[in-house]
Formats: sequence, structure tokens, C-alpha cells
Amino acid sequence: QVQLVESGGGSVQAGGSLRLSCAAFGYTDSVDCMGWFRQAPGKEREGVARIDSDGSTSYTDSVKGRFTISQDNAKNTQNLQMNSLKPEDTAMYYCAAGRITAAGYCSYNYWGRGTQVTVSS
Repeated sequence: QVQLVESGGGSVQAGGSLRLSCAAFGYTDSVDCMGWFRQAPGKEREGVARIDSDGSTSYTDSVKGRFTISQDNAKNTQNLQMNSLKPEDTAMYYCAAGRITAAGYCSYNYWGRGTQVTVSS
């Protein structure tokens, strides 16, 4: 089992920055990919960013160039640096972790409880 705990959410004005962190506890050797998802009220959950144990990253188009995902393997944490925030980035952000499938997808098995990000115009 792996437990994920997010931190760093909050309220910021448009154009501002926030840094989310996700600490992983437990059998972290069972995880080789991690990611961030978000869900705004009335909308479906969407994947925001992913990072694999080899350091490779991917982002959804709407955050490319503004968000950066990183990891600190020694501390079993991953971070999401969010710059140039927009009101449409407002959502509950969730950390997730899992294993890479044979097809290259990350099968997310573990989820955090989420942290709220609110961007005002």
C-alpha cells in the first residue's frame, strides 16, 4: 500500500504561482509513475502532468510551458510548480501514483485526498 499526501494548495490571483507537493508513504517501490489530476466543479477529472521514475515527463496541452512536474526520489516526493496561473486552473488537484503498463500508460492505483487551488481574476 502507498499513501499520498498533498500540500501547497491555496488562493492566488491570475498570473501568480503555486507549488504543490505530494509525499508518498509506504511501499513506494511498487510505484514507477506519478501524476497530478484536477477536477473543477461540474467538470470531468483531467490529467495535468505525469512523471516516471526515469524522470521523463508529460503534460496536458493547457499547462505546457506554465507547469513543471519534478520529483525527489530520496524524499519520495513529487512537486508541481504552477506559474502564470489562470482562473481556468481553479480546481481540486489530486496526486496519484501507479505502475507503468506494457503499453506505456501509467495505471494509477493510489490517490491522495486532494488540495484546492483557486485562481481569481
